[in-house]
Amino acid sequence: MASLSDLPLRDDLRGKAPYGAPMDPVKYALNVNENTHPVPGPVREAILAEVSRALESINRYPDREFTALRAALADYASRDRAAGPIDPSMVWAANGSNEVIQQVLQAFGGPGRSVLGFPPSYSMHPIIAESTGTSWSVGSRESDFSLTPDGVRSAIQLTTPNLVFLCAPNNPTGTPVSLETIEAAYDATDGIVMVDEAYVEFRPEGSATASELLPGRERLVISRTMSKAFAFAGARVGYLLADPAVIDALRLVRLPYHLSGITQAAALGALQHSDVMLSMVSDIRDQRDRLLRELPELGYSVCASEANFVLFGGIDDPQQLFRDLLEQDILIRDVGIPGHLRVTAGTKEETSVFLETLGRLRA
Repeated sequence: MASLSDLPLRDDLRGKAPYGAPMDPVKYALNVNENTHPVPGPVREAILAEVSRALESINRYPDREFTALRAALADYASRDRAAGPIDPSMVWAANGSNEVIQQVLQAFGGPGRSVLGFPPSYSMHPIIAESTGTSWSVGSRESDFSLTPDGVRSAIQLTTPNLVFLCAPNNPTGTPVSLETIEAAYDATDGIVMVDEAYVEFRPEGSATASELLPGRERLVISRTMSKAFAFAGARVGYLLADPAVIDALRLVRLPYHLSGITQAAALGALQHSDVMLSMVSDIRDQRDRLLRELPELGYSVCASEANFVLFGGIDDPQQLFRDLLEQDILIRDVGIPGHLRVTAGTKEETSVFLETLGRLRA
């Protein structure tokens, strides 16, 4: 049997390891920021009904423009938006937000071009950049992992990137990003500014999103996902909000019929019950806030989070604590930040078990 070294692999991929979070079979999996609540029965029924209808024409290629899904996503993204409704022509979708990000880099990145990120941030950003031949440049964060308009502006002036990636809120820290910081990034470059809003639904109620900045900014793109708030990680549905010209650019690089009819149908079924799905969000926020309160009571520091997870520090040996929790059937995430680990805000039971176990281990 051959090994990778026996194959004519691209030189820049040699020695690399594939992305992959641990998938140990445990009772309490709190490591990949999933919505750990099950999809409610009425929503499952709606999804099944839509999928059943899609099966009637499964012998045909799906709508390559996923017209109905784009309209439903536009309607959903327009909720509570002060800048007015999102038009379906401003929406794109793909197999998870990772494919959305990949298509953005295929269209606007590539060999001889660069993208600026601000680690620690989403680990797939540099991986996808590398896979598209786009150079990865890094800017710095403040000591509390935040970003400031001046800091972002300086990093852009120093690196002159073709694209800038911001996470709002940031993964793995949960740190918010102000609209002023996004505006500063946009004004400092003539390239694409992508704001990854995978965790946008967990922000404080009533706070603005980057979508408010879209009018008049044709180089601003916003990546989102149904994996988190919608408990749809297994369905793989991500989407993007941007000027219609950006959508036209993505059509140049997408594979034909890239979004299956089954995927489109499942997403439509879920979006029909967005209120039911989002009712879980307040419960998740409560458990996140509980982690933010109770982890310091156990002697750990926490990073302020507007996502569905908490990064906590003050850990002498993160790898040992990770192993100790795993032995107790609890899986969290070592994200490579010294002295820190990250835990997903799960159900009330999951959060209770995690905190009680952590307290026993701390004693």
